[in-house]
Amino acid sequence: MTQGALSYLEPLESRTRGVAVLDALASMVERSGLKIGDRLPPEVSLAATLGVGRSTIREALNRWEGLGIIRRRRGDGTYLSARVQTSRGLVPTMVRLEGEALLRLMEIRRTLENDVVRKATLAATTKQRLEIAQLCDVLLNDVDAGRPWRKADHAFHGAIYDASGNPMYGQLLRNLDHALERSGTSPFNADAFGLGSFPMHRDLANAILASDAPAAVAAINAILDAVEVEVKAIIEGGRAT
Repeated sequence: MTQGALSYLEPLESRTRGVAVLDALASMVERSGLKIGDRLPPEVSLAATLGVGRSTIREALNRWEGLGIIRRRRGDGTYLSARVQTSRGLVPTMVRLEGEALLRLMEIRRTLENDVVRKATLAATTKQRLEIAQLCDVLLNDVDAGRPWRKADHAFHGAIYDASGNPMYGQLLRNLDHALERSGTSPFNADAFGLGSFPMHRDLANAILASDAPAAVAAINAILDAVEVEVKAIIEGGRAT
């Protein structure tokens, strides 16, 4: 099946990099019926069939590896590790794949965030609780004023991770932020992405300030729910900007 998948590729009209190659590979996977665990054709064969350089194929596969779509086995080949489905509507295939990868990542994040928020709410000192509340004020002021908010968001959540008393939570969650490779034009990198979740950040800060662990856990889940709804809307064509 690995070599047979090549029959679903056609040479690209030009030495196109990036999106055209990624779209062609996604179409090949879907049309050839490759399943999770199947091996992709060798890089050299993909490059020759598409009429592009091997470095172009490697760059495309690096993107997929960053999204968790493939995994490489040294000396053995490249294997599919996630479902690949091309888009049928207005949403570009890579936006769909990025969104699906983000949803998979959020499953892991939800488990960690629930635990760290509960521990932080129970273990935080009075000073840490006040700092979390103050950092929430800074964050929401930046959002309301239309200023860049990512630094303030990282500071707010970082203070919660620190309050948990286990520094490994912060390391793991920060690594998750960088685990998913997104393009510079990705809607999931846009300043407007995730804004719907910010009102619930106040609920989270207030719950931690009040030492109310159930309310804090409910608030972090509401934040994650809001982000998931937005991701699904984007990949389904509700807002593919």
